[in-house]
Amino acid sequence: MVRRARRINRELAEIYPYAHPELDFRNPFELLVATVLSAQTTDLRVNQTTPALFAAYPTPEDMAAAVPEELEEIIRPTGFFRAKARSLLGLSQALRDDFGGNVPGRIEDLVKLPGVGRKTANVVLGNAFGVPGITVDTHFGRLVRRWKWTEQEDPEKVEAEICAIFPKSEWTMLSHRVVFHGRRICHSRKPACGACPIAPLCPAYGEGETDPEKAKKLLKYEKGGQPGQRLSPPPDYPGLPAPPLGSAPEAPAGS
Repeated sequence: MVRRARRINRELAEIYPYAHPELDFRNPFELLVATVLSAQTTDLRVNQTTPALFAAYPTPEDMAAAVPEELEEIIRPTGFFRAKARSLLGLSQALRDDFGGNVPGRIEDLVKLPGVGRKTANVVLGNAFGVPGITVDTHFGRLVRRWKWTEQEDPEKVEAEICAIFPKSEWTMLSHRVVFHGRRICHSRKPACGACPIAPLCPAYGEGETDPEKAKKLLKYEKGGQPGQRLSPPPDYPGLPAPPLGSAPEAPAGS
């Protein structure tokens, strides 16, 4: 299992050499806020919402002083906006009062912030601070169970078991590759098995569409010739930038 898992990771690295966090951000604070907002919605919808949010509240100090109703209105498109606004106000106030307006670079500090769990903390550490971490979101958990890397359902137990399989230096990029594959090819309800480059290594091959032509039609984002989720993707991203809010329909949440 370990040998197969590591080979799948190597294959994914060739398939997605451009894998990256799919949230737009320019600093640790923006990534932290965007990750909190990404719960129960798409990264695309978050990316379409954050330009106005950070124009209004560019720093933790600014956001900590926000009028709750005004903050709620800006983040309304991301859903669950009242609960998310409470989290953003709480974490911004904590950053202002306890960390000098800076996002801390330790997981034990991050998880104490309102609305921040291990998943969010690992996203911020891995992508804003270069601290390796496994990010167990719904895509990651689904695929690693599908590949028989773990049978665990609890995200922390999944994280621990996957960390034991791979060297620490691989953890952050492994997370991106697996999530990229889950969003583009290995979908929840109908995996595109017939168009999957790692099909020969997959113990779950056949759960989805195996006909190559039919499977090809299931591919999403750049694999299907469609825009990605970031309005400002990295320079090496081979697909199209996502459209701004209100300019085009988006994929369903969790896709």
